[in-house]
Amino acid sequence: MQRIMFAALLGISGAALAEGGMLQKECSSCHNITGPVAQTLKEAFAKQGPDLSYAGNKYREEWIVSWLQKPVRIRPAGMYYGDHIKPGPKGDEIDPSTLKDHVALSKADATKVAHELMELKPHDDLIAKEKIEPGTISKQMGEMAFDKFLGCMACHLIEPEYGGLSGPELYTAAKRLQPEYIASFIRSPQAWEPKSWMPNKHVSDVNIQKMVNYLEVLSKETANAK
Repeated sequence: MQRIMFAALLGISGAALAEGGMLQKECSSCHNITGPVAQTLKEAFAKQGPDLSYAGNKYREEWIVSWLQKPVRIRPAGMYYGDHIKPGPKGDEIDPSTLKDHVALSKADATKVAHELMELKPHDDLIAKEKIEPGTISKQMGEMAFDKFLGCMACHLIEPEYGGLSGPELYTAAKRLQPEYIASFIRSPQAWEPKSWMPNKHVSDVNIQKMVNYLEVLSKETANAK
């Protein structure tokens, strides 16, 4: 019943869910695609992959199509890092043997899945509140705000092998995420997922814009390095 109620909020009929599309067939075993998001820590710990029930508000469709054909790990230590670490000479380190590779899809199937994901938009209200101002920032100033002032590098990589490992890497974030989502999630992670590991640092509007611009700089730098 809860599944059908959330589907109604998304504008998806119960019959459509019952029939199932590519999304239902390929993704539902590891991802929540119908909502609601985890409401308890027990549910959050049990997640096997990122919540996709609001994917249409979060991702860029072209990135989904590309990534699903050649998946590259975004979370170095898996969905919940506590399940994928072991003691090492320098402290805790990632245990690769516990991590599973994401299945790769054909271009046709990836396109179908991406199209279905982009229909999942329960948080248009949060997105509508964000206005991304044109601007830029130097990598040095962006990194200072990101690391020194906000402490984000404790959990996130800003380039391969540089930064924290418990959260998703951010050097490709601007490629995969919509800028309004980035701004909204920084503003209030718990508005998206009540049990998100991401803390609400009460970042000012000015610094939110700086972080969106900084992630764009990182994304372009990564692309140029290839």
